[in-house]
Amino acid sequence: MAALLELENITKTFTQKRGGKRDVQAVAGVSLAVSKGETVGLVGESGCGKSTLARLALKLLNPTAGRILFDGADITGMSGRQMLPVRRRLQAVFQDPLASLNSRMTIAEIMREPFDTHGIRLGTGLPARIRELLSFVGMENTDIQKLPPQFSGGQLQRIAIARALALEPDIIVADEPTSALDPSIQAQIVNLLLFIQRKRKISYLIISHDLDVIGHVADRIAVMYLGTVIEQGPADQIMARPLHPYTQALLSAAPTLAARRQRGWKRIVLQGDPPNPANVPSGCRFHPRCHLARDICRLITPPLRAVEDGRLVACHLAPDGTAAIGVEIGRARKGEAAA
Repeated sequence: MAALLELENITKTFTQKRGGKRDVQAVAGVSLAVSKGETVGLVGESGCGKSTLARLALKLLNPTAGRILFDGADITGMSGRQMLPVRRRLQAVFQDPLASLNSRMTIAEIMREPFDTHGIRLGTGLPARIRELLSFVGMENTDIQKLPPQFSGGQLQRIAIARALALEPDIIVADEPTSALDPSIQAQIVNLLLFIQRKRKISYLIISHDLDVIGHVADRIAVMYLGTVIEQGPADQIMARPLHPYTQALLSAAPTLAARRQRGWKRIVLQGDPPNPANVPSGCRFHPRCHLARDICRLITPPLRAVEDGRLVACHLAPDGTAAIGVEIGRARKGEAAA
């Protein structure tokens, strides 16, 4: 299947000036692709770099290194004006709809904005088009002269999705689209996203910390930890048999997912807080919190490697990796002695 959006070895470094100037890598060499009609879910704890990666994918941030390709074209160095045709096809839905929708504009003005920005003149047909879009997301009888604060969070997210659909995009990047909503409303928004994909064959890159949401909507899942992707593969395989200890811990902590697991399930409790991206541990970034960590994990950074068809994992202890442990530890110690 052809890739629509590709991130190739993307890195984003910020300069932190508080407490002395130093560089912080929010995203460190991530490669990710979304094919036409596919949903890719990106999961991980808060602060792992998910939202930064979403903004890089949308070209709201420029990468420090790496390339961004859209439908085969390199858009990494494109200016704002050059990006306009791409932005028609690449849209966004953000976490807090009240923050992403201008509270001083009416819903009619908000829905009209994409057409004005891209020079699309619908004339007298504009009100009908706005109502068609709102109806499509379940907001049939919306008073489009009202302001955003007059709507609930779930209604506002539906309006934000309708605005994203206005230009008939090929892909939507959705950053935590349900996390600011009540649980009952979350399910409605997830079902709406699935309905839209069935009807319009749209692609999604959905960022979330909620594995229940991602497991329900995604075709493929990528798991991030401290700026890197540590596991990637088909959603059903990752949900049924995660290979990385961090992914296993995330799944064990999801209450509704845990209830579906067989009787031998045990909760994996991670020790400590996620490490500071300004002070990345040596070797595997996860080893200070990993209950399975060995010497090799502290000494050598595991590459993201293929272990099965469609499965990638960055763990020395994953399938096909254990045989090399003794050899790699020996090499690492020889390197330390030489230094």
